[in-house]
Amino acid sequence: MPDRPLNPTAASLLGFLHYGSMTGWDLVATAQTVIGNYWTLTQSQVYRELAAMAGSGLVEEGERGRRDRKPYSLTDAGRAAFAEWVRREPGSETIRFPLLLTIAFGRHLPPELLAEIVARHRDAHREQLARYEQMRSAALGAADEPDAHGMATLDFGLHYERAVLDWFDQLPVEIRGGEPAGQVDSA
Repeated sequence: MPDRPLNPTAASLLGFLHYGSMTGWDLVATAQTVIGNYWTLTQSQVYRELAAMAGSGLVEEGERGRRDRKPYSLTDAGRAAFAEWVRREPGSETIRFPLLLTIAFGRHLPPELLAEIVARHRDAHREQLARYEQMRSAALGAADEPDAHGMATLDFGLHYERAVLDWFDQLPVEIRGGEPAGQVDSA
C-alpha cells in the first residue's frame, strides 16, 4: 500500500494501467483523450506520480524501449490501492473559471476590452459544445454500444456548455457589450 493516500492524479494513472502496460507518454495521451475535458494532468505530474508509485510498489517499471521510453505495469498492490480509492466518496468540486476572476475585477478594464474577452470565451464554449455534440453523434453511431460511463461524462459536458452559453446570454450589457439582454443569439 502507498505511504500516502492516493491523489486523483495517481489514481487515474492506476485506472488507465488497468488497460495494460503504458509509458508515461502513453498515459499522458490517454489522459488527454479520456479525461482531458474535465481533468488536467501535466506531463511532469504523470512522471512524478509514476516514480512515486514505483517506489511504493503500486506500479512496476519495465525495460526501456524505443526512444528510451519506460513502460509501467500495474501491480497487485496498485490494483488494491485503486480499488480502495475508487470506492471512497469523491470530494467536492472546486470551480476554477479564470473568466469569472476577470469579470469580478472587470470594473478595472475598459468596457470594450471586457466585452472582447467575454465574446472570445463565449465563442470557445460554443466551439466546445459543437465538439461534444460531434463526439456524442460519433459514439451513438459507432458499431459498438457506447460506454455508459463515458457517455455520462460526455453528457455532463454537453449540459455544462449549454448552461455556460445560457449564462453568457444573461450577462448584463455592461459586461458582454452589444445588445440588451434577450436580444443576443443563443447558439
